[in-house]
Amino acid sequence: MFVDKAKISVKAGDGGDGCCSFRREKFVPRGGPSGGDGGHGGSIILQTSPNEQSLVDLVFQRHYQAKSGENGRGKDQYGKKADNITIPVPIGTVVKDADTGEIIVDMDHADMHFIIAAGGQGGRGNIHFSTSTNRAPRECTPGDSGEERKIELELKTIADIGLVGYPNAGKSTLLRAVSHARPKVAPYPFTTLHPVVGMVEFPDYYKMSMADIPGLIEGAHDNIGLGHSFLKHIERTHVLVYVLDTAGVDERNPWEDFEHLQNELELYMKGLSSRPAIIVANKMDLPQSQENLAMLRESLSSSCLEIIPVSAEKNENISALVSKLREMVEKYR
Repeated sequence: MFVDKAKISVKAGDGGDGCCSFRREKFVPRGGPSGGDGGHGGSIILQTSPNEQSLVDLVFQRHYQAKSGENGRGKDQYGKKADNITIPVPIGTVVKDADTGEIIVDMDHADMHFIIAAGGQGGRGNIHFSTSTNRAPRECTPGDSGEERKIELELKTIADIGLVGYPNAGKSTLLRAVSHARPKVAPYPFTTLHPVVGMVEFPDYYKMSMADIPGLIEGAHDNIGLGHSFLKHIERTHVLVYVLDTAGVDERNPWEDFEHLQNELELYMKGLSSRPAIIVANKMDLPQSQENLAMLRESLSSSCLEIIPVSAEKNENISALVSKLREMVEKYR
């Protein structure tokens, strides 16, 4: 189950109260104050984890509350600090205030920690209020309350390469051909319902990540179809790959598909369509593909984007494509 959006409430623990106490020991006359401090409340911490690929766990557990710190005690005993609660989230998670929509933090790299709700400070015991003129203070302070807030988490996939294209253009087949990822492949549109990330590996141990972004349709920027649910996962990719059905299996022209895809990206986020990209003319093993490829090159003659013909299903010209992608990733990463 893939979930890229979740709302949760977090409540940090309160600080323990400080203690007002005096020493009562044999042979120690006028022992003085001995009230200890309260312990700090536990905090709620978000931590990015490469093992997390979805926010699904946060759908089934929506409330997180840390324990409060212990109260201080006599005989100079401090209260115990409460344990923190750490919530693992995928890399690329954007955290917003659920009430105002304001972005709190962008968890965009590995091993990142962020205290989303700080635990309350423990109160001070009366041992801190003793002075030369006040030898028996009866003052102590209560612990502070822990922070409480409602937050919204949204996952935006981070990958070096993003595959974009119309449904049934062959993006999932291409990802299977170049990586060990195994997205669902079927001869009908919208077989992929969430982004799938695969790692492209080379003999010299170089790696680059590639994301199969589910098929876009015209009007996606207006949230038609799954709209923004798909487009938001393209924002962080370094290189775009326009995967076109060159054979026109669904009776569409590949050059018109390219224009529509660029238009949808630009309408969604200004400048997105001008990101470094190449065009993959897929399904070159099918009839009509050679003729459509010639018309595609003629139609896009003014474009500076390179067109690489491949057959992902037959694994034809895949090595040339992968080499070109590595060159681009090394340049723009």
